[in-house]
Amino acid sequence: MTVSAPAAVGAEPAPESSTARTEVSISPISLDGPAISTVKVTVKNAGPKPMRSLKVAFTGPVGWAVQPSVAAVSGSVAQGATAATEFRIQVPEQRPGFALRTFTATATYTGGDGAGSATATRTQTNGAPLANLAAAYNNVGITDEGNTAPGDYDGEGNSFSAQKLAAAGLTPGGRVEALGAELTWPDVTPGTKDNVASAGQAIALSGKGGMLVLLGSGVTSAATGTATVYYTDGTSTRGSFGFPNWSFDPADAHGATLVASTDGRNRPDGYGNAGIAYRIFAHSVPLDAAKQVEFVVLPSNRNVHVFAMALAP
Repeated sequence: MTVSAPAAVGAEPAPESSTARTEVSISPISLDGPAISTVKVTVKNAGPKPMRSLKVAFTGPVGWAVQPSVAAVSGSVAQGATAATEFRIQVPEQRPGFALRTFTATATYTGGDGAGSATATRTQTNGAPLANLAAAYNNVGITDEGNTAPGDYDGEGNSFSAQKLAAAGLTPGGRVEALGAELTWPDVTPGTKDNVASAGQAIALSGKGGMLVLLGSGVTSAATGTATVYYTDGTSTRGSFGFPNWSFDPADAHGATLVASTDGRNRPDGYGNAGIAYRIFAHSVPLDAAKQVEFVVLPSNRNVHVFAMALAP
């Protein structure tokens, strides 16, 4: 599967037009290494003036050698015309598992749209994202009050009480409505893995929506990060979000919304901390509602715990 995300970004505001911008595109890249792959970068002059002194710089993932690093285009590029440059990139042997490989091309020039530069990125993948959020479960956050030992939501052996969550309306496989989305609470037996401690996992998710809604809570007060949503057309959306600590933090910390509050928690030696609230929150990342979502990459912060996610219309 190939993901390419071309985007023209001007270093300065274009004086002549807000819509006629230089277009930069990167050809598909063979990742079947070890090998030397040829990459074509095409620049289209969409501005009102001829483009001159065009140079294109190209980079790949860290450690991947590129020749040349910068290619110059002789002469000028007329309005509406394109210029192509070629690069050779050393592709290493593929490793097992899922990986994102990002390539960047930056064109600098005079004339054209007057912006002076434009950049495109192309992201390609090795392997496939995990089939769903459940396939990424790596933490036991819910236990039965009669058997609390398997829980370790916070790294200290504590967990949510299944009984208290049920009293708050969160039952295995049950529907949860939050921020306009319909989510499904983990359909698992208490004492088994039921949430994702985020560590950059790529999760398949299909559909369209205006927001990606995530259901979870934080461990410590630093449960924040960035989720990246990739669309089937090759573009992507990045959005920052965070969850308050499952207890003590203000319920609206990091812009989160309180979904459910439970009384007490399960400790390694049984239920305890009665009278203290342990909570579940919702947060969202804005999306392009016209595009089809393909997969989501979670933040690289294991303090962020995700129990469910869904698209909101």
